[in-house]
Amino acid sequence: MTMSANSSVPTPFYEIPRERWSHLASSMASPLTETEIDRIRGLGDALDIDEVSSIYVPLTRLLSMYAKAARETHTMTSEFLGSTHTHTPFVIGVAGSVAVGKSTVSRLLRELLSRDPETPSIALVTTDGFLYPNAELERRGIADRKGFPESYDRGALLRFVTDIKSGVDVVTAPVYSHQSYDIVADELETVRRPDILIIEGLNVLQPPTTGQDLALSDLFDFGIYVDADTSAIRHWYVERFLQLRQSAFAREDSYFHRFASLSDAEATDIALGFWNTVNEPNLVDNIAPTRSRATLILHKEKDHTVSSVSLRKV
Repeated sequence: MTMSANSSVPTPFYEIPRERWSHLASSMASPLTETEIDRIRGLGDALDIDEVSSIYVPLTRLLSMYAKAARETHTMTSEFLGSTHTHTPFVIGVAGSVAVGKSTVSRLLRELLSRDPETPSIALVTTDGFLYPNAELERRGIADRKGFPESYDRGALLRFVTDIKSGVDVVTAPVYSHQSYDIVADELETVRRPDILIIEGLNVLQPPTTGQDLALSDLFDFGIYVDADTSAIRHWYVERFLQLRQSAFAREDSYFHRFASLSDAEATDIALGFWNTVNEPNLVDNIAPTRSRATLILHKEKDHTVSSVSLRKV
């Protein structure tokens, strides 16, 4: 490890300011239109063409380089072993707090990476589908800890990614509904041997737990952590909650429909209650400590723009 330019603390990362990072792909224009960016952008996120060109085009270029290097390493290893097995999917993990924008980052990377003729097949799976059903959370007495590591069927999630990484042709994952706030019974998402698999979730970069030999992150070829100050994330969470009253919450079949008619003050109090009792403790105790395990960290400012990138040294 070497010293960071801005600190006396040793770091395994290159700290790259936004301006320098954006120059890494200055000759590449954004391949997306405003309409496509609108479709990808999450509620409350400030994604635009400049952000795509300055941050995510260089990131996509880097990911493509890593994926290509992985395929080349596989080819050399196969030749050395005299094996004829084809290469397995390149797996990217995207972690970060609730409301930090990791879903937008994941959808955007899927769209950009699919434009590369060498990796046209991109699958995106969120870990929400591996949450225990609400009835099981109630049975375990952890219904109020949804999103915490123990609320996921980690064994099933590990088997899913292991199958993908092992080259299984067809793998299925459970489906989660944000409307019903529960797993959808008898519905599965099918993944068919993609070139790249993106796994997005709160805790995907966690190390092995007690009694585990393997962590989900051990199966990743590249890990991304979407980072921001806790105060900024809290503000984004509350603002998103307020906006959802006019969209998802307004639907009568929504689990959160009871919040649709709340005033701004009432909705803010409810949102802050959820943040203070569930989301911030999960961020502080479980999510943020995994930041240093990432290959790359995106540091976001209060306006959602990325101010710097930290890339793990090779």
